[in-house]
Amino acid sequence: MPVPSSAALPGPSLPKNLSTAENEKLIASTELLFFAYRDFIADPDEILSDYGFRRSHHRVLHFVNREPGLRVTDLLDILKITKQSLAPVLKPLIDQNFIVQKAGQLDRRERRLFVTEQGKELAERLMQPQLGRIYRALSEIKPENHDVILQFLYAMIKRKEQHNVANRIAKSTRDVLADLQTTITENQ
Repeated sequence: MPVPSSAALPGPSLPKNLSTAENEKLIASTELLFFAYRDFIADPDEILSDYGFRRSHHRVLHFVNREPGLRVTDLLDILKITKQSLAPVLKPLIDQNFIVQKAGQLDRRERRLFVTEQGKELAERLMQPQLGRIYRALSEIKPENHDVILQFLYAMIKRKEQHNVANRIAKSTRDVLADLQTTITENQ
C-alpha cells in the first residue's frame, strides 16, 4: 500500500522549511512521548490484569469515577468510540459490580453511569501510580516550568476538542485550565 502524501494526512502539518535539527528534535519528542506513555500506563496495566481488564476498562472507570452520573452518550464522545465498541467494555464492569447504570431522572431513556464503592476503589488504585509518576516528574522540573508542561499537553489536544476537554475536567483542575486557556489565547 503506498504511503499517502502529507496533504492526505490528518492533524496539523509540518512547516516545509524545517531544518534537520528541528526535525530530529520533533522525532525525539515523539519517541519520548511513546516511552512516557508506555511507562505511564504500565503500572495500571499490571493492576488491571489481576481483574482480567484492559486499558479500555481503565478509561471507562476513570471518567465515570471523575464524573458520577456520566451519560453513556457523553462517555462515547469522550472516548471517541461507538456503542458497539463500548458494550464489551462496559458489560463486565457492570456485571462485576464496578459500575452501575441508571435511567436518567428527567429522561428515562437516558443511561447514566456511576461507580460502585468497589469501582471507586479500583479507579483510585489505578490512578495512584500515575499520580506518583507525574508528581515525581514534576518534582524534577523547576516549578516555574510546570505551566509550560500543562500548556504543551493542552496544545496536543485537537483544537476543536480543547474546550470540551477543559469542560470535562473536574472543578479544581478546570481552574488551572482556565488560566492555561487564557495564556494560550494571549500567545496565539
